[in-house]
Amino acid sequence: MSGNTLGTIFKVTTFGESHGEGIGAIIDGCPPGVVIMESDFNHDIDRRKTGKTKFTSQRKEADKVEILSGVFEGKTTGTPLTLYVKNTNQKSKDYGEIREKFRPGHADYTYFKKYGVRDYRGGGRSSARETVIRVAVGVLAKKILVNKFGLCVRGYVHQIGPITTEKKNEDVDWEVVESNAFFFPEKEKIESIEQYFHKLNKDGDSIGSGITLVASGVPVGLGDPVFDRIESRLGAAMLSIPACKGVEFGEGFEAIERKGSEHRDEMTSNGFETNHAGGMLGGITSGQDVVLRIAMKPTSSILVKGQTIDTHNNETEIVTKGRHDPCVGIRATPIAEAMMALVIMDHALRHRAQNIDVDSGTPIIPAEQP
Repeated sequence: MSGNTLGTIFKVTTFGESHGEGIGAIIDGCPPGVVIMESDFNHDIDRRKTGKTKFTSQRKEADKVEILSGVFEGKTTGTPLTLYVKNTNQKSKDYGEIREKFRPGHADYTYFKKYGVRDYRGGGRSSARETVIRVAVGVLAKKILVNKFGLCVRGYVHQIGPITTEKKNEDVDWEVVESNAFFFPEKEKIESIEQYFHKLNKDGDSIGSGITLVASGVPVGLGDPVFDRIESRLGAAMLSIPACKGVEFGEGFEAIERKGSEHRDEMTSNGFETNHAGGMLGGITSGQDVVLRIAMKPTSSILVKGQTIDTHNNETEIVTKGRHDPCVGIRATPIAEAMMALVIMDHALRHRAQNIDVDSGTPIIPAEQP
């Protein structure tokens, strides 16, 4: 199968399956001289990790990132960089009952029809397990973006089912976001979320969620129209995340109800008055915060019995056993951050290559400070 590579200059190819030996990535185009060590990956990997709380999948993986190539004496060499995470806690027997059944809402049916074969052990390549290595590569991209471009990428969960935050992006306390298991920005609502999850677990069901991503310190000029608009690349990256079913930039679909006089971001000599467009104009960053939101569907692997068919097209029923998330949005926050960082990293290098006589670190209109 093709389609395993992201990026033009900062090019990332991932490999591996959920219940295979491990998950890995090869990064081609990483700049030399970046200080990186295996312990640098621990924080974000732990943010994504399963089994930390009763509100996530109980699959307990060590998720230790190994650097197999591209680093010498603690610095990147500019040659292909290989990262690898070994799988250590597979329980393939949990999936024996669905060997010939297609799980509704999963890629089982489409993979089987396309390739004539599928890895029924947790979904194989289609499993969200693959995203652990995306988070690892995202750590590298974030490090370069912060140190070389002064750019910060962060995310938070703005909605879990019926529970939503009233916080605006500029009012979010990022320490609060990092202090709870839900990446939620309001401490006052954490107890309500926990009670909601207890009910979900009791019912054997799941729920959808929404994640907001904010990139601060972004310079003017990233993005390459017409088909490589920054939002088109960000959108594609977000939709590559398993369970992501929607993306909106800035005010997104709220723009449907706005008049042009309300939605346009007027300018003064001091910069933009508003940021309804999400920091992008004509497919190019404007120097404001880049803001987008994604919608994550509810987990399809649930204990509620459902209708399906088997590989012989016979109608049957299914209950998906095993260790699954009642809400994928929780662990998807660092994944989404990583995907945003990878796209911006690639476009930052593309901008520098195309505009060799331009100081890419100095925006024409000052970027808002993180």
